Amino acid sequence: MDIELIHRPGNTAAKVKLQQGETCTAESGAMIAMSGNMDVTTTTHKKKSGGVLKALKRMVAGESLFLNHFEPKSGDGEVWFGANLAGDMMTYNLDNESLIVQGGSFMACEDSVEIDLGWQGFKSFLSGESVFWVNLKGKGQVLLNSFGAIYPVEVDGEYIVDSGHIVAFNETLDFSITKAGKSWLHSFLGGEGLVCKFQGKGTVWCQSHNPGSFGWTLSPGLKPRKA
Repeated sequence: MDIELIHRPGNTAAKVKLQQGETCTAESGAMIAMSGNMDVTTTTHKKKSGGVLKALKRMVAGESLFLNHFEPKSGDGEVWFGANLAGDMMTYNLDNESLIVQGGSFMACEDSVEIDLGWQGFKSFLSGESVFWVNLKGKGQVLLNSFGAIYPVEVDGEYIVDSGHIVAFNETLDFSITKAGKSWLHSFLGGEGLVCKFQGKGTVWCQSHNPGSFGWTLSPGLKPRKA
Protein backbone atom coordinates (compact mmCIF):
# COMPACT_ATOMS: atom_id res chain seq x y z
CA MET A 1 0.00 0.00 0.00
CA ASP A 2 1.54 3.29 -1.14
CA ILE A 3 0.17 6.47 0.52
CA GLU A 4 0.69 9.99 -0.85
CA LEU A 5 -0.60 12.97 1.17
CA ILE A 6 -1.80 15.88 -0.99
CA HIS A 7 -2.44 19.59 -0.12
CA ARG A 8 -0.95 19.47 3.36
CA PRO A 9 -1.44 20.68 6.00
CA GLY A 10 -4.79 22.49 5.96
CA ASN A 11 -6.91 20.44 3.56
CA THR A 12 -5.09 17.15 3.25
CA ALA A 13 -6.30 14.27 1.10
CA ALA A 14 -4.68 10.85 0.79
CA LYS A 15 -4.02 9.05 -2.48
CA VAL A 16 -3.61 5.33 -1.79
CA LYS A 17 -2.22 3.03 -4.48
CA LEU A 18 -2.97 -0.67 -4.15
CA GLN A 19 -1.46 -3.53 -6.07
CA GLN A 20 -3.66 -6.37 -7.24
CA GLY A 21 -4.29 -8.62 -4.23
CA GLU A 22 -3.78 -5.84 -1.66
CA THR A 23 -6.66 -4.67 0.55
CA CYS A 24 -7.09 -1.35 2.33
CA THR A 25 -9.55 -1.05 5.23
CA ALA A 26 -11.08 2.41 5.73
CA GLU A 27 -13.64 4.25 7.83
CA SER A 28 -17.09 4.38 6.29
CA GLY A 29 -17.63 7.54 4.24
CA ALA A 30 -13.93 8.37 3.89
CA MET A 31 -13.70 7.64 0.16
CA ILE A 32 -13.51 10.63 -2.21
CA ALA A 33 -12.91 8.75 -5.46
CA MET A 34 -11.48 5.46 -6.72
CA SER A 35 -10.44 3.66 -9.88
CA GLY A 36 -13.12 1.74 -11.75
CA ASN A 37 -11.63 -1.67 -11.00
CA MET A 38 -11.91 -1.27 -7.21
CA ASP A 39 -14.05 -3.81 -5.36
CA VAL A 40 -15.63 -2.52 -2.11
CA THR A 41 -16.93 -4.66 0.77
CA THR A 42 -18.58 -3.21 3.91
CA THR A 43 -18.45 -4.95 7.31
CA THR A 44 -18.59 -4.03 11.00
CA HIS A 45 -15.12 -5.40 11.69
CA LYS A 46 -12.38 -7.12 9.75
CA LYS A 47 -13.18 -8.39 6.26
CA LYS A 48 -15.41 -11.48 6.20
CA SER A 49 -16.48 -10.92 9.81
CA GLY A 50 -19.22 -9.02 11.60
CA GLY A 51 -22.88 -8.65 10.68
CA VAL A 52 -25.84 -6.30 10.65
CA LEU A 53 -26.99 -7.29 14.16
CA LYS A 54 -23.52 -6.57 15.52
CA ALA A 55 -23.57 -3.17 13.81
CA LEU A 56 -26.99 -2.30 15.29
CA LYS A 57 -25.77 -3.17 18.78
CA ARG A 58 -22.82 -0.81 18.33
CA MET A 59 -25.13 1.96 17.10
CA VAL A 60 -27.39 1.61 20.16
CA ALA A 61 -24.31 1.83 22.39
CA GLY A 62 -23.13 4.91 20.52
CA GLU A 63 -20.00 3.06 19.44
CA SER A 64 -20.69 2.24 15.81
CA LEU A 65 -18.03 2.22 13.14
CA PHE A 66 -18.56 0.51 9.78
CA LEU A 67 -15.53 -0.38 7.71
CA ASN A 68 -15.06 -0.44 3.95
CA HIS A 69 -12.51 -2.76 2.36
CA PHE A 70 -11.02 -1.71 -0.99
CA GLU A 71 -9.36 -4.28 -3.26
CA PRO A 72 -8.46 -3.71 -6.92
CA LYS A 73 -9.42 -6.35 -9.47
CA SER A 74 -7.69 -7.02 -12.78
CA GLY A 75 -4.59 -4.97 -12.04
CA ASP A 76 -3.50 -2.21 -9.70
CA GLY A 77 -5.85 0.52 -8.47
CA GLU A 78 -6.07 3.65 -6.38
CA VAL A 79 -8.48 5.26 -3.93
CA TRP A 80 -8.63 8.81 -2.54
CA PHE A 81 -9.60 9.47 1.09
CA GLY A 82 -10.72 12.68 2.79
CA ALA A 83 -11.82 13.72 6.29
CA ASN A 84 -15.04 15.37 7.50
CA LEU A 85 -13.19 18.30 9.07
CA ALA A 86 -10.39 20.37 7.51
CA GLY A 87 -6.95 19.46 8.74
CA ASP A 88 -3.89 17.32 8.24
CA MET A 89 -3.18 13.60 7.96
CA MET A 90 -0.34 11.36 9.05
CA THR A 91 0.87 7.83 8.42
CA TYR A 92 2.24 5.48 11.05
CA ASN A 93 3.93 2.12 10.59
CA LEU A 94 2.90 -0.36 13.24
CA ASP A 95 5.67 -2.81 14.11
CA ASN A 96 4.03 -5.52 16.24
CA GLU A 97 2.64 -2.91 18.64
CA SER A 98 -0.62 -1.17 19.56
CA LEU A 99 -1.79 2.36 18.80
CA ILE A 100 -4.88 3.84 20.47
CA VAL A 101 -6.73 6.18 18.09
CA GLN A 102 -9.67 8.52 18.64
CA GLY A 103 -12.41 7.10 16.39
CA GLY A 104 -12.90 10.31 14.42
CA SER A 105 -9.19 10.32 13.57
CA PHE A 106 -9.05 6.82 12.12
CA MET A 107 -8.96 6.93 8.32
CA ALA A 108 -7.54 3.70 6.91
CA CYS A 109 -5.02 0.90 7.38
CA GLU A 110 -3.54 -2.12 5.71
CA ASP A 111 -5.53 -5.33 5.91
CA SER A 112 -2.79 -6.87 8.06
CA VAL A 113 -3.62 -4.48 10.93
CA GLU A 114 -5.98 -5.82 13.58
CA ILE A 115 -8.77 -3.39 14.49
CA ASP A 116 -10.50 -3.42 17.87
CA LEU A 117 -13.50 -1.14 17.37
CA GLY A 118 -14.61 -1.21 20.98
CA TRP A 119 -11.55 -0.24 23.01
CA GLN A 120 -12.86 0.48 26.48
CA GLY A 121 -9.89 2.14 28.15
CA PHE A 122 -11.56 5.53 28.57
CA LYS A 123 -15.16 4.38 28.98
CA SER A 124 -15.31 4.25 32.76
CA PHE A 125 -13.60 7.63 33.03
CA LEU A 126 -15.44 9.54 30.32
CA SER A 127 -19.02 8.59 31.16
CA GLY A 128 -21.34 10.67 29.05
CA GLU A 129 -18.64 11.32 26.44
CA SER A 130 -19.40 10.25 22.86
CA VAL A 131 -15.71 9.77 22.09
CA PHE A 132 -15.10 6.39 20.47
CA TRP A 133 -11.68 4.77 20.58
CA VAL A 134 -10.02 2.28 18.25
CA ASN A 135 -7.14 -0.02 19.12
CA LEU A 136 -4.93 -0.75 16.09
CA LYS A 137 -2.61 -3.71 16.61
CA GLY A 138 -0.06 -5.75 14.70
CA LYS A 139 2.06 -4.76 11.73
CA GLY A 140 1.30 -2.46 8.80
CA GLN A 141 0.60 1.11 7.70
CA VAL A 142 -2.05 3.26 9.36
CA LEU A 143 -3.57 6.50 8.03
CA LEU A 144 -4.91 9.05 10.55
CA ASN A 145 -6.50 12.50 10.20
CA SER A 146 -6.81 15.51 12.49
CA PHE A 147 -8.94 18.63 12.90
CA GLY A 148 -6.36 21.33 12.19
CA ALA A 149 -2.64 20.67 12.55
CA ILE A 150 -1.34 17.39 13.92
CA TYR A 151 1.84 17.17 15.96
CA PRO A 152 3.59 14.64 18.22
CA VAL A 153 4.20 15.22 21.93
CA GLU A 154 7.00 13.03 23.28
CA VAL A 155 6.23 11.90 26.82
CA ASP A 156 9.00 10.82 29.16
CA GLY A 157 7.56 11.07 32.61
CA GLU A 158 4.25 12.95 32.82
CA TYR A 159 2.20 15.08 30.40
CA ILE A 160 -1.34 16.47 30.43
CA VAL A 161 -3.51 16.72 27.29
CA ASP A 162 -7.09 17.88 26.81
CA SER A 163 -9.07 14.80 25.74
CA GLY A 164 -10.64 16.65 22.79
CA HIS A 165 -7.20 17.28 21.31
CA ILE A 166 -6.00 13.67 21.35
CA VAL A 167 -5.56 11.99 17.96
CA ALA A 168 -3.65 8.88 19.04
CA PHE A 169 -1.13 7.58 21.55
CA ASN A 170 1.14 4.60 22.14
CA GLU A 171 -0.30 1.93 24.39
CA THR A 172 2.98 1.97 26.32
CA LEU A 173 1.65 5.06 28.11
CA ASP A 174 -0.42 4.84 31.29
CA PHE A 175 -3.21 7.39 31.60
CA SER A 176 -5.77 8.75 34.00
CA ILE A 177 -8.51 11.36 33.81
CA THR A 178 -8.14 14.28 36.18
CA LYS A 179 -9.10 17.93 36.67
CA ALA A 180 -7.16 20.61 34.79
CA GLY A 181 -6.93 23.14 37.62
CA LYS A 182 -6.22 23.01 41.32
CA SER A 183 -9.89 22.32 42.03
CA TRP A 184 -12.93 21.15 40.09
CA LEU A 185 -14.38 24.67 40.28
CA HIS A 186 -11.25 26.20 38.75
CA SER A 187 -11.17 23.50 36.06
CA PHE A 188 -14.72 24.09 34.83
CA LEU A 189 -14.68 27.87 35.19
CA GLY A 190 -11.48 27.90 33.16
CA GLY A 191 -13.20 25.97 30.38
CA GLU A 192 -10.88 22.96 30.58
CA GLY A 193 -12.85 20.50 32.71
CA LEU A 194 -11.40 17.00 32.43
CA VAL A 195 -7.97 16.32 30.99
CA CYS A 196 -5.94 13.18 30.40
CA LYS A 197 -2.71 12.69 32.35
CA PHE A 198 -0.24 10.44 30.54
CA GLN A 199 2.62 8.78 32.36
CA GLY A 200 5.52 6.70 31.11
CA LYS A 201 7.39 6.84 27.83
CA GLY A 202 5.78 7.15 24.42
CA THR A 203 4.13 9.57 22.00
CA VAL A 204 0.78 11.37 22.05
CA TRP A 205 -0.33 12.85 18.72
CA CYS A 206 -2.43 15.99 19.22
CA GLN A 207 -4.65 18.09 16.98
CA SER A 208 -4.68 21.87 17.19
CA HIS A 209 -8.51 22.14 17.15
CA ASN A 210 -11.12 20.51 19.36
CA PRO A 211 -14.17 19.22 17.40
CA GLY A 212 -16.45 19.44 20.45
CA SER A 213 -15.53 23.05 21.19
CA PHE A 214 -15.91 23.92 17.51
CA GLY A 215 -19.45 22.50 17.55
CA TRP A 216 -20.40 24.54 20.60
CA THR A 217 -19.02 27.68 18.95
CA LEU A 218 -21.21 27.15 15.88
CA SER A 219 -24.40 26.04 17.63
CA PRO A 220 -25.74 29.50 18.67
CA GLY A 221 -25.70 30.65 15.04
CA LEU A 222 -27.30 27.54 13.56
CA LYS A 223 -30.92 27.74 12.54
CA PRO A 224 -33.23 25.13 14.10
CA ARG A 225 -34.21 22.30 11.80
CA LYS A 226 -37.76 22.41 10.48
CA ALA A 227 -39.89 19.33 10.85
